[in-house]
Amino acid sequence: MGLMLRSGLGLDPWDVFHQGLQRTFGLSVGAWVTICGALVLLLWIPLRQLPGVGTVANVLVIGTAMDLTLRVVGAPGPLAARIALMVGAIVLNGLATGLYIGARLGPGPRDGLMTGLHRRTGRSLRLIRTGIELTVLAAGILLGGTVGVGTVAYALAIGPLAQVFLPWCTVPQGDREAGRSREQTSRNG
Repeated sequence: MGLMLRSGLGLDPWDVFHQGLQRTFGLSVGAWVTICGALVLLLWIPLRQLPGVGTVANVLVIGTAMDLTLRVVGAPGPLAARIALMVGAIVLNGLATGLYIGARLGPGPRDGLMTGLHRRTGRSLRLIRTGIELTVLAAGILLGGTVGVGTVAYALAIGPLAQVFLPWCTVPQGDREAGRSREQTSRNG
């Protein structure tokens, strides 16, 4: 997310929203990432979505990591470098989504909303994630967040990327259960 900001080619939809909140109410963009993550967890209640350690880590770490990235990574100068940074940021976000959902330690708040809606409605992850991204984008624009070509690319690509990476990154249930059985055997053995 910090890399996307540094590209200068537009923010991902959630960060258009976070930036709009920053411009309206103050605080850092990373602080708003954390606050919104905690608030999105409230939307999990009617979906009966349960948080995990990964969920809590997402709420506590991502905003801080974003602010740190913004302090450490400078904006690249040439347009080609900025485009590469933007594309890399989008693909890495799709991969990260697959990795932490696939680890089965609990999705981040926004991804848990996506998977909870998928489970409850039967709609595709791609459709649900794109719908969420476009809704948040509209709210961010109304709050004064910055939109660019990267915003459009992210909104259209993150759902399909999550759907592509998730099967590659998912830890099979059997492997986790086999690990538990080995643990119990070694304790009892």
